[in-house]
Amino acid sequence: MSAADRYPDLEFATLDLGKEGDPPDARVVGWVEGLQRGFQHPRPNDDFRNTWLEHARADRLTVRGAWLREPVLGSGTIPVATYSSWDKAINTGGGELPLRMITDITVSPTHRRRGLLRRLITDDLCDAADHGVPLAALTVSEGSIYGRFGFGVATHVQHLEVDTTARFALREPVDGAEAGGRIELVEPDEAWKAVQTVFAGFHRSTRGSVERPEFYRHILSGAFDFREQGPDRKLRTAVHLDDAGEPDGYVVYSVDRSGEVRAIDVTDFVALTPAAYLRLWDYLAGVDMVQQVRWNFAPTHDPLEWALVEPRTRKVKHVADFLWLRVLDVPTALAARPWGADGSVVLEVDDPLGHAAGRWQVVVEGGRASVSSTDAAGIRLAADALGSLYLGDVTVPELRVAGRLGGDDDSVATLAAMADVAPTPYCVTGF
Repeated sequence: MSAADRYPDLEFATLDLGKEGDPPDARVVGWVEGLQRGFQHPRPNDDFRNTWLEHARADRLTVRGAWLREPVLGSGTIPVATYSSWDKAINTGGGELPLRMITDITVSPTHRRRGLLRRLITDDLCDAADHGVPLAALTVSEGSIYGRFGFGVATHVQHLEVDTTARFALREPVDGAEAGGRIELVEPDEAWKAVQTVFAGFHRSTRGSVERPEFYRHILSGAFDFREQGPDRKLRTAVHLDDAGEPDGYVVYSVDRSGEVRAIDVTDFVALTPAAYLRLWDYLAGVDMVQQVRWNFAPTHDPLEWALVEPRTRKVKHVADFLWLRVLDVPTALAARPWGADGSVVLEVDDPLGHAAGRWQVVVEGGRASVSSTDAAGIRLAADALGSLYLGDVTVPELRVAGRLGGDDDSVATLAAMADVAPTPYCVTGF
């Protein structure tokens, strides 16, 4: 059935955002309005639209949507569904691969359960595959939706609350070494170059890291707060410099005075060395008139827990899924990830959308994998389970116990030895 037959009342379109300096056309303005409406956010002002358009053009967003063909009321420029995506890079642990980054998914309450999301996301995944993009990812507001499209949870983060009253203290290092470097408190716009440098180092060295889109410049420099729709005047940035005066860590934060406990809310926290990470924590704990630090993107294996004299000053409010990953090109993706042991297994991937479907012979020699199609039977798993397994946030035995992976004991043990390798992936890029 064609789209016109299935959706006679709707028009699906990909918008032209124009060139820098061009005013947005009516549908682009309406699309931004529909996006805000879909997430229950206030209507966008001119500054919001202009800032959004600037980063959308810089990142070459593909902006899709569905509009009423013949609206009875209103201008019809606001879509009943929104969707956007763009391509950046992900650190697989064995190098970088292109990544289709998906965001801005909304469907109007008036048009739910009509398959609009399916239409938009399947079109985009086909486009990514056609352009040789081997992986796709998103961060989600609802966890039950995207498994059916082959996305699996690939990284987690911890939401922390840390008591920074007099109870906070860090242990002395066993080697007795004095912590080097220093911290400078810098205006966010002046710190932006250092922030870029540190994040680039983090991205190169961190499995699971995703290259950041342009809107991070607006947010972390304080130039624009998308929630308040104007400059962020509360933001502060502390940068850690190493002994040579080079930036090797930073924390971007604001102070919340609205509750009974005055707290620091961390917007972004990246460090390239353990020393810089702990020194920045010590800095946060020393901010006057603050009793607590809240951070929603802490690593699941957090050295702060083991560096504290009193570990109970650090509380994990909850652990949350963060990056969801989808494999589109199995040979390219598996060849680019790290492997822990030589061996050979067959993966039987069930993928209703077809991108990863098939039986794949994975042969690892010297830590490098070659992948080819085969007729042989092997370990059975769905596309979403493959997405979860890809970065190593979950192990092969865990997926088997959960009923997400099936096969004979020897094959599963071989795959575990091959695929379950450190380090744990960590992503701090939301989109």
